[in-house]
Formats: sequence, C-alpha cells, structure tokens
Amino acid sequence: MAEHTSSSITIEAAPADVMGVIADFARYPEWTGEVKEAEVLSKDAAGRAEQVRLLLDAGAIKDDHTLAYTWTGDDEVSWTLVRSQMLRELDGSYKLTPLADGTRTEVTYRLTVDVKIPMLGMIKRKAEKVIIDRALAGLKKRVESTTGA
Repeated sequence: MAEHTSSSITIEAAPADVMGVIADFARYPEWTGEVKEAEVLSKDAAGRAEQVRLLLDAGAIKDDHTLAYTWTGDDEVSWTLVRSQMLRELDGSYKLTPLADGTRTEVTYRLTVDVKIPMLGMIKRKAEKVIIDRALAGLKKRVESTTGA
C-alpha cells in the first residue's frame, strides 16, 4: 500500500453544509482551481455521484480522469481512480467531524497520488500536501461564503 498524506481544517459551518459543497461536483471549477471540468457519469440510489470525470490542471499534473466515489453515511466520502491518462493511483477521502454545538466541522482530507512517470517519493508527498492544502482552503472559503460564516 502506498503512503498517504492527510491534513485537517476547521470550517465554520455544520457538517451537512460542508458535505453539500463536497458533493456538488458541477461547481468544483468555481472553487477548486485545479479542476477545470467535472461531469457526474453515474449516481447511486440516493442520488449521490458514483463516478465523476474530472479534467485537472494542477501545473505539473494535467489529466483527464474518472473517479469512483463511496459515501459512508453523511460524514465521509472516499474515492478511487477508475481511469487516467497520467495517474496510476488517486485515492482519497473527506471525513467530517462535528465540533462543539454542531456549527463547526473538522474536515480531514486524506490523499494518495501515484503518477505513471517516475517521481521521487518525497516529491510525491509534497505534491499531495499542496493539493490537500489548496483543496481544504478552497473548501473552507466556499462553504463559509455560501453559509454566511
């Protein structure tokens, strides 16, 4: 199993509001920066995305890939790579933990990336950290701007 990178952030919003933004793939290009296009290819019985095609431009990594999503209750979503031009592995998850009175949420993002081209492990971990930090900052800004926090 490949090593993963994880980080957490506190968002001034209820977990349901945070998950609402995470699950709204069509709006990813508005707040993620790296995702230029997002298309839900299939949904589960609850109407949540099962497979999503993402067009990514993260500087050194430009890719058109499809991810399969697994939803665990209302507080966790994980994904695995289905197909990619450049990536061998892109597995990750968001885990939401309500804080205090339920108006704040700790979001933990875990990510494992492996590219098809050779790359030192240290450089891969640094790239994962940059992706996670940008994603968490973008998620926090998006959620708090839409909930008025």
